[in-house]
Amino acid sequence: MTELRQRAVREPDAPPEDKESESEVKVDGETASDTESRAEAVPLSTSADDTPEVLNRALSNLSSRWKNWWVRGILTLAMIAFFFIIIYLGPMVLMIIVMCVQIKCFHEIITIGYNVYHSYDLPWFRTLSWYFLLCVNYFFYGETVTDYFFTLVQREEPLRILSKYHRFISFTLYLIGFCMFVLSLVKKHYRLQFYMFGWTHVTLLIVVTQSHLVIHNLFEGMIWFIVPISCVICNDIMAYMFGFFFGRTPLIKLSPKKTWEGFIGGFFATVVFGLLLSYVMSGYRCFVCPVEYNNDTNSFTVDCEPSDLFRLQEYNIPEVIRSVIGLTTVWMYPFQIHSIALSTFASLIGPFGGFFASGFKRAFKIKDFANTIPGHGGIMDRFDCQYLMATFVNVYIASFIRGPNPSKLIQQFLTLRPDQQLHIFNTLRSHLADKGMLTAGTEDEEWRRSSVSDRFRGPPACLVAAPQQGRGAQLGCLCSPRAFTRAS
Repeated sequence: MTELRQRAVREPDAPPEDKESESEVKVDGETASDTESRAEAVPLSTSADDTPEVLNRALSNLSSRWKNWWVRGILTLAMIAFFFIIIYLGPMVLMIIVMCVQIKCFHEIITIGYNVYHSYDLPWFRTLSWYFLLCVNYFFYGETVTDYFFTLVQREEPLRILSKYHRFISFTLYLIGFCMFVLSLVKKHYRLQFYMFGWTHVTLLIVVTQSHLVIHNLFEGMIWFIVPISCVICNDIMAYMFGFFFGRTPLIKLSPKKTWEGFIGGFFATVVFGLLLSYVMSGYRCFVCPVEYNNDTNSFTVDCEPSDLFRLQEYNIPEVIRSVIGLTTVWMYPFQIHSIALSTFASLIGPFGGFFASGFKRAFKIKDFANTIPGHGGIMDRFDCQYLMATFVNVYIASFIRGPNPSKLIQQFLTLRPDQQLHIFNTLRSHLADKGMLTAGTEDEEWRRSSVSDRFRGPPACLVAAPQQGRGAQLGCLCSPRAFTRAS
């Protein structure tokens, strides 16, 4: 652009069409500083007091510092009470709430982008943003339904077709949005439109992907959903409390009100809270059992035999600590040890999600993402650390907790051809017999010698009925040698 200006000075007699092309290049090649200067002129948020009138009157005699403390405290207790209510209502309500939170967070971030660039009159920006949100949700929730509602999907013909071609349909939907974006490009706003295209996709990555991981954590057991979220909430509260009463040393420039005293105090308080909460919840099956869909009752069930992770075990106390507490052993749930890792991440790494959000807000000179919750800002202001925590929990479960999933193996087994199912059955049976877990009788030997066409025509009889009988019947079917007889 500098060269164009020098050329204009040197060639004052340039033809009019050259001047027009120069102006077009300036607009199309608008620098980031030009964009920022125009964005700064747009007021993104107001400083109006959004505190309820009832609280304003009740706290009118307090200073602004203590008034803010009481407002935040009262509304925090209200949000915690709401959290308890949705936990009581069960997994389905929790998943609906997660989706609602996801949509609201997406709306708050996209609204900021629209407020910054609406003066440019970018075509289809909000329409395409919401369309891409719909496409990504269709893909992720479709994957979840296929994984956790397999028997229901196989029972309904339309669902079976959608499940079989789910990824192709998802990709097709995305391609439609991609083509719509290309067709919406305007010559003088190319760069800004690609800015907003990237803005939308980064928002989808941060918000939608993380909320999908939250739901996956929930299916592993409600304890993997409640404990991490509660640790982040506890750290947020205790860091605020320690910082409010003892804070003297600033922690980071992005958040001037954050202090080292609050950061350290919140860490120790969160670790202790995580240990106590894990001890209480590990004793209840409704919290520790995986959330599964019951095909008979068409509802979610959380009943199982708790794994060793949720059984009390005796641990030896290190020599250094023995002299302090006077005990040699302690009974703990193994999950409590994992809770230390969760609470440590929530208190040491989780706040960086908040710092990231603070930097984002400072970049656009706004105080909060929205004014949804008085004293707290928008929904995104409350969940900026939760999304980072959800990713960590999902990775932690996959790395240290989760093993092979028998139900998914059976799902894949049922989709194979009959001859492939028979081959897998013979291999599994031989393997179990070699390990001494199965005893081959005379009748079984005769069954082995029979021809494939006689002993197996069509899917195994017990596997035909297995989807209606549940996963236990499916597993038992695989261990029965005469399961692979002709299905009636």
